[in-house]
Amino acid sequence: MRNVVLAGAACLLVSWPAFADPLPPAQDAISQPVPDAMPNNVSYGTPIGLADANKLVASAIAGARKHDWRLACAVVEPTGALVSYQKMDDTQYASAEIAIAKARASAEYRRSLKAFADAIKAGNNGVLSLPGVIAVEGAMPIVKGGKIIGALGCSGAASNQDATVVYEALEEFK
Repeated sequence: MRNVVLAGAACLLVSWPAFADPLPPAQDAISQPVPDAMPNNVSYGTPIGLADANKLVASAIAGARKHDWRLACAVVEPTGALVSYQKMDDTQYASAEIAIAKARASAEYRRSLKAFADAIKAGNNGVLSLPGVIAVEGAMPIVKGGKIIGALGCSGAASNQDATVVYEALEEFK
């Protein structure tokens, strides 16, 4: 019995290449033109500290109040770990987690979430298969001294309103 099983396994291994898909021709292996420079190639710096993170969140909350928008706002360090967070009264419950997820995706992918939203609009739905991607606006990296030290994410209003608050807070932070 043992020899029959071993013989069957050997036959399967020998015939495996017949079942495998052949490699695509070289011209089919790359779907788009290859740029010379790597996109979003900004180095990470020393993570944002609590005092600066709290200032950013306070600035974002003040901006939301100015517009009468109710938001949750989060600052994460480059690893995506939460540093500071506040949720305004009467903010939709889902936004509590979304603000953190937005900030985390922005920090980890070193880009504004608008880049993912724009990619989807352009038909690049493959972006949705990347782990942790949030394809709506509302988070941007925090850059200090030319290095990413974290990201600010907000959620609760329309995504372009969330992005407006983030942008204004980051401009004030500079």
